[in-house]
Amino acid sequence: MTGRPGRTGKGSSQASAGDLLELVRSGRAVTRGALQQATGLSRATVGQRLDRLFRAGWLREGAGGPVDSPLGGRPSITLEFDDSHAIVLAADLDTRHARAAVLTLTGEILAEHSGTLVVEDGPEVVLGELGRWFAELLTKAGHLAEEVCGIGLAVPGPVDSETGRVVQPPIMPGWDGYDIRGRLSRAFTEHTGAPAVAVLVDNDANLMAYGEQRTGHPDCSAFVLVKVSTGIGAGVVVDGSIFRGVDGGAGDIGHIRVGAEALCRCGSYGCLAAVASGGAVARRLAESGVPAASGSDVRDLLASGHPEAAALAREAGRRVGDVLATVVTLLNPGVLMIAGDLAGTPFLTGVRELLYQRALPRSTAHLDVVTSRLGERAGLLGAGALVVEHLYAPERVEERLGALGV
Repeated sequence: MTGRPGRTGKGSSQASAGDLLELVRSGRAVTRGALQQATGLSRATVGQRLDRLFRAGWLREGAGGPVDSPLGGRPSITLEFDDSHAIVLAADLDTRHARAAVLTLTGEILAEHSGTLVVEDGPEVVLGELGRWFAELLTKAGHLAEEVCGIGLAVPGPVDSETGRVVQPPIMPGWDGYDIRGRLSRAFTEHTGAPAVAVLVDNDANLMAYGEQRTGHPDCSAFVLVKVSTGIGAGVVVDGSIFRGVDGGAGDIGHIRVGAEALCRCGSYGCLAAVASGGAVARRLAESGVPAASGSDVRDLLASGHPEAAALAREAGRRVGDVLATVVTLLNPGVLMIAGDLAGTPFLTGVRELLYQRALPRSTAHLDVVTSRLGERAGLLGAGALVVEHLYAPERVEERLGALGV
């Protein structure tokens, strides 16, 4: 969870302590001299602002020893973000399963738990249970609840990032407009006794894309991840930031109409998710006598080499690939990643067959079509990174330092 490249440039005489922290976290300036050069601040002013960050416990001297100063003179001591001063909690909800973890500020997983958690049971029950999971994970990780600086949550529905509320989610009955942030914050406090902390909520495909892009493709300026599980959704990361659209609806490709007559869970007919999701493949398998009720069942069948599951997954991949030809032509990404329950060879083969057939060669000339590297942890790492980037953004650093009395 290293910081994104900052915008602070030479001559920025008003650069704050938060701006200096961003420069150090991003690796753009890691000595006092380099910070002077990048910001135009005097040596004394840089020292004063760094002192605040040291007193907050957010910076430390690097272990690598002195390096040559860009301003000449004696070698300078390097600076680095101190990721030991706080921890983050993260959770990733699927329709019938969830995963939660304790993470360091740089994305190392300290403790992890996965288990059954059914979103149809409603937010009150599900978020209350997550609070209990978090308390147990903190004990397992050997950390105090007071060390937690924030909680990140990935959910399988469109999210208004300003409010943290899901908006008309097709596969999350009872969650529309619910105050997720407030309930999860209360659940954390109820089960740990610690003060409330910041809670950030985003769509699962968005956070998977964020985690995967930052971890494995940091130089890719246009990155698309498509999650195919019970439903179908896409996450888009452009220039290091999640692209959400005007109210969180970007990437909801599962509800593009593809001309079929199947009824979708959103109430419409002919949606891509109704014919090509893990849930859709599971229904077709069940109709032919193969026990399958969800995308995770299809995943298990594919792992065992089940021929009918493989054939249906390839067919589903072709359907999705047809839609992705338009996505790729519109966004011109450098990486298209397939993730979720169906992200195996049969589905990927189907995607490639239609994608390269339908998309313009110009759009795919520099495109890598790959599968997930982080697997089921992608959403957790993305949720953790979202919290860190939010809390350590320059404007928020000043606010938090003030609250600490530094």
